[in-house]
Amino acid sequence: YSAALNVAENPGKNFNPLFIYGGVGLGKTHLLHAIGNYIIKNNKNFKIIYVTCEQFMNDFTKSLREKTTEAFRHKYREVDALMIDDIQFISNKTGTQEEFFHTFNDLHQFNKQIILASDKHPRNIETLEERLRSRFSGGLIHDIQKPDFETRLAILQKKVEIENYSVESDVLEYLAEKIDTNIRELEGSLNKVVSLSILIGKNKA
Repeated sequence: YSAALNVAENPGKNFNPLFIYGGVGLGKTHLLHAIGNYIIKNNKNFKIIYVTCEQFMNDFTKSLREKTTEAFRHKYREVDALMIDDIQFISNKTGTQEEFFHTFNDLHQFNKQIILASDKHPRNIETLEERLRSRFSGGLIHDIQKPDFETRLAILQKKVEIENYSVESDVLEYLAEKIDTNIRELEGSLNKVVSLSILIGKNKA
């Protein structure tokens, strides 16, 4: 949280790049969106791009096919902040790695913020060029751990409040105790419990 807030308040100044990694469903994408929204809120004229790695690769491939590489480079290099999700999918994509290497250098040179999210640490991304691995590691690398019981319970309580669900506190505690994999499964289980309670005609889960 502290690292994300620092980057949001001071884009391009302190932690550049910010590399966030962790398992599925732990909130990496949510965190990237939150950083982007915060930057835009406080820097009205900032241009930010958020894309998945797959979209970046598709745009690059399309630019090669249609001979529009200059337009592609303008799109990704004339920004104040670039956020790429699931960057691990760049592995084994030689051409895309080459293009991203130059995009990264261009942005970094002019102190433009780069934020990357992955399901693994840069050193564990297979077939990633060493020069990219080095640049990914040149800023701040931070992992997102599985939430503890108290955090899982707080997430469920917040979800209940937002959705205006009627759920007994002991049910929330049971779910928080039993489901410790990721937030997505935790919220999915809550939705399932609420849906079942509605189906069987109970007013409260």
